Amino acid sequence: MFSLRQTLKSRSWMGWKQVSEQVINKKFHRMMGNRNRYVEDLLDTIQKLQGQLTALQKAQESMPVKTSLSAGQDGNPSSSQDQEGAGSSKKRTAQGWEQIEGTSFSGLRSDGKKKGKKVKKLKTFDFTRYNKRHVALLIAYLGWDYHGFASQITTENTIEAHLFDGLIKTRLIESRETSNYSRCGRTDKGVSAFGQVIALDLRSNLLEGHGVIQRSDNGPSERPGEKNVEIDYPRYLNRVLPEQIRVLAWSPVNVNFSARFDCRHRTYKYFFPKGDLDIEIMQEAAQKLVGQHDFRNLCKMDVANGVVNFVRRILDVEISPVDERPGGYQMYTFQVRGQAFLYHQVRCMMAILFLIGQHREKPEILDRLLDIEKQPCKPQYSMAVDYPLVLYNCEFDGVNWMYDKDELEVNMKKLQTMWCNYAIKASTLTTMLNDLVKRPIPCQAKDNTSQGDSDVVPWSSTNSLLLKQNTALIMGTYHKTHKPLLERPVADSLEDRIKHYSKKFKMDDSANT
Repeated sequence: MFSLRQTLKSRSWMGWKQVSEQVINKKFHRMMGNRNRYVEDLLDTIQKLQGQLTALQKAQESMPVKTSLSAGQDGNPSSSQDQEGAGSSKKRTAQGWEQIEGTSFSGLRSDGKKKGKKVKKLKTFDFTRYNKRHVALLIAYLGWDYHGFASQITTENTIEAHLFDGLIKTRLIESRETSNYSRCGRTDKGVSAFGQVIALDLRSNLLEGHGVIQRSDNGPSERPGEKNVEIDYPRYLNRVLPEQIRVLAWSPVNVNFSARFDCRHRTYKYFFPKGDLDIEIMQEAAQKLVGQHDFRNLCKMDVANGVVNFVRRILDVEISPVDERPGGYQMYTFQVRGQAFLYHQVRCMMAILFLIGQHREKPEILDRLLDIEKQPCKPQYSMAVDYPLVLYNCEFDGVNWMYDKDELEVNMKKLQTMWCNYAIKASTLTTMLNDLVKRPIPCQAKDNTSQGDSDVVPWSSTNSLLLKQNTALIMGTYHKTHKPLLERPVADSLEDRIKHYSKKFKMDDSANT
């Protein structure tokens, strides 16, 4: 090993600079040697892989081309020449990696023979042999891990994307474009639903009946198989959907039924712990929301998408307990029922109610926010978080939901499994919190000095109950000091937003022409 001390003793005539240069040069040559060995090993590996690739190519070229079975009933595969002439198999590339239709070459042996299973080819489905039926589906989902309900260009992780993937996979529809699709609500990222409703045309076994759209030809009547018992739509879909998305029931509806425009009422629920909230004063303030109001100060104004009317009618609101727990851990729900809701309306209303429940704002603040003449511009405030919000129910006239006992039990078992997971975690946290309040801490005198190491008492005996369970339900950073809403900066008015987007759209139109 190169020793700096030995070098200095044996070569005292060398200066510090020369010694340093020696050390650096030796380390540099050692590093370069290691790099050269690494490069040589890498080149050897590349050469070995190239040799294996060449062997695979030769093995594949020597193999006969296997294709899918011919259209006959004898089950014998057609010859390679016939299939290639018909163009049914994929062209083999020079690299030899592209699959021939119906055959997998991932398991080639050294002698060139294939091992392993064949890749299953999807069968062509003849939709002309079935009628369609306009059907409403009742759907429940936990939206915590999804990017909202509606399909998006930027992601496939939406509820709607999974639904259509299942509908196509089960051959219930040919495509979204031909399905006459409508949805009742469009929940945001993180929001769940217990009673979401969609309507669309699905494949049907029946030749006639409520909602059945008959074909003009005789394809359905000539089709062999069941024609009197309808397809079990929930069972078909639940077998291919994620566990967080469940189809609960279905109902035949009129062919002109719309899940969006035929909905009479929508009900939302927002779950929250009591914490330090004054539930009684929140209940009093929530009643101010009932009736027809302009909610522009209690929503996110979506003027860019053409929404300029913010008048909505709230039918009823209620704050009620879900369970009984001590110490601020009791769960409550804010339930609101209305004909239609604006973008982020429920979450904005909850944010104001939280401020009232914490005595940071008075209930009269809602009167001011609902009066657009006195308050034409929305004060800047953070809305409530998304995951406690649930689209609880959608009400329709003439829709009779059909449940299957066995399928209902399957859904309940899956939900119980998920409940078990979250309940154990919640109980673990509760036990930890209950244990922490019993931990001993030094006893403090009135002058804030310790009385000695032997004077310790449980934390709960020296402090008032800590009730901060709901501080994380408002987006952004929690501030100890509160600035009143009417003293905060305000957003642009509705009129200013309309002018802005009108000008922007005119500029875009002129640029396109």
